[in-house]
Amino acid sequence: MNNHVPTEIKLHQKSRLLEVSFADGQRFELSCEFLRVYSPSAEVRGHGPGQEVLQIGKQEVEIVALEPVGSYAVQPRFSDGHDTGIYSWDYLYELGAKREQMWQQYLHRMQEAGASRVPGGTPAPAPKTGGCH
Repeated sequence: MNNHVPTEIKLHQKSRLLEVSFADGQRFELSCEFLRVYSPSAEVRGHGPGQEVLQIGKQEVEIVALEPVGSYAVQPRFSDGHDTGIYSWDYLYELGAKREQMWQQYLHRMQEAGASRVPGGTPAPAPKTGGCH
């Protein structure tokens, strides 16, 4: 049922980016922080609408391992221990296609909560443009 199958996936450890290229020519660079805060896991999404859990202090998070899940997804293991999100090809494509809008929503939610992206840090003013590429 996958409509979008990646032709290449590269993890850039130094810049903390996951680069995903698709057969339709689309190529997305998704920051580890962005992937972590939008994990499809129940721990992050909750078990229904309105049960989402705001992820704070994830600015420095890295992907330490990336495992294939069948022929339809990948499962990253993050440096903060989170490893339950399974990212289908379609979900990765959606994240890439909507990343700027989703990033701005995240920054807005962080600001409303008075929370910080910095681990153990104090809230910082939200930048005007996204911190993901």
